[in-house]
Amino acid sequence: QVQLVESGGGLVQAGDSLRLSCATSGRAASMYNVGWFRQAPGKEREFVAAISWSGGNTYYADSVSGRFTISRDNAKNTVLLQMNSLKPEDTAAYYCAAGPFRFRASDSGRLDSYNYWGQGTQVTVSS
Repeated sequence: QVQLVESGGGLVQAGDSLRLSCATSGRAASMYNVGWFRQAPGKEREFVAAISWSGGNTYYADSVSGRFTISRDNAKNTVLLQMNSLKPEDTAAYYCAAGPFRFRASDSGRLDSYNYWGQGTQVTVSS
């Protein structure tokens, strides 16, 4: 069992930066790949970024590539999502998730690759 708790969301203006944190705990949490997803009102949950259990590999959605950076510190059981140059279209509830899948681009973006999910943190970007 792995537990995940997101924090760091808030209300910011377009162009600002925000850093989200995902605290992981539980059995072998550091051995799981972790992904960030987001869901805007009335829309499906979508992939944002993912990082392998070792931290050596990452994938990003095209919409955030070059603006967002995912990283992890297994010693601190934390996965971070640094979000720069935020846009109003980034407004959503952001969720982190963990899964033991083979870390490939095709699998990293699938909701069903992840076994455990956090409760989410809201990010609102005003224009």
